[in-house]
Amino acid sequence: MNIDRTVMAFAGIVVLMSLTFSQLHHSAWSWLTVFVGANMLQASVTGFCPLALILKKMGVQPGAAFQ
Repeated sequence: MNIDRTVMAFAGIVVLMSLTFSQLHHSAWSWLTVFVGANMLQASVTGFCPLALILKKMGVQPGAAFQ
C-alpha cells in the first residue's frame, strides 16, 4: 500500500472508532471525527499531512497525492 491509501485507511478507521466510542461511551468522542475531517480538508487544500510525513520517513512508498 502506498501513502495515499494508508492515509485514507487510517482516517476511515479513526472516524469509525470515534463514532463507535461516541455511541458506547460519551458523545465528546465526536470531536475526534471533526478533527479528522478538518485535517483531511486542510490536507486537500495545502497538500500538508502530518501522517503522510511520518509514513514517508518510515519508508512507505508515496502515491500521487503525497510525493
